[in-house]
Amino acid sequence: MESLIQYAGIAASIWIVLGIYIASLFYPNYSHATQFCSELGALDSPTQKLSPAINNYPLGFLFILFGYYLVSTDSASIATIAIGSMIIIHGLCTWVCGFFPMDADPYTATPSTSCNIHSWSGAVMLLSFIIAPAIVLFSSSFPFALRTISFVCLIGSLFFSYTLSLAFKARTNPGLHQRLSYGSQIIWLFVFSIFEIS
Repeated sequence: MESLIQYAGIAASIWIVLGIYIASLFYPNYSHATQFCSELGALDSPTQKLSPAINNYPLGFLFILFGYYLVSTDSASIATIAIGSMIIIHGLCTWVCGFFPMDADPYTATPSTSCNIHSWSGAVMLLSFIIAPAIVLFSSSFPFALRTISFVCLIGSLFFSYTLSLAFKARTNPGLHQRLSYGSQIIWLFVFSIFEIS
């Protein structure tokens, strides 16, 4: 069983790409460039029920499963346990984001309670996958190659989070920048998972 659990991080990295793409096929005229990923599961969207069913809930499970694997490994260092904890938190918040959808219009002046919970949970998700690669970066217990990749992914995530805020204010293509920001984090998870099983 443990040999399967260790692949959960890789599975989650691939699943999220496929899940978002598949859900978007059932959302007429959905734009990956201008719309957020969460708009697939937004209130009253064509894929409100479908998106969390194939994205948030299974993804949250995979994140938590991989985080548990890292935390429960006998040889786990304090750094690895901390990273595993961040991945578990990421998984829990993925569930929360699925259960509490955002509003259909991301520019709503007075967001609903559900949207506010979704947004705060999303912020914790972002933070958890900033902290995790930062731990790798500043821990000498990890290989230099992994620390270098963690640095690149961390900078990518922070940079595209910044450009996302600019695109959102300008109402241009925030969806693209969100994908680049979160994509940097998912690439980090994928590479980290490979190092863990190699």
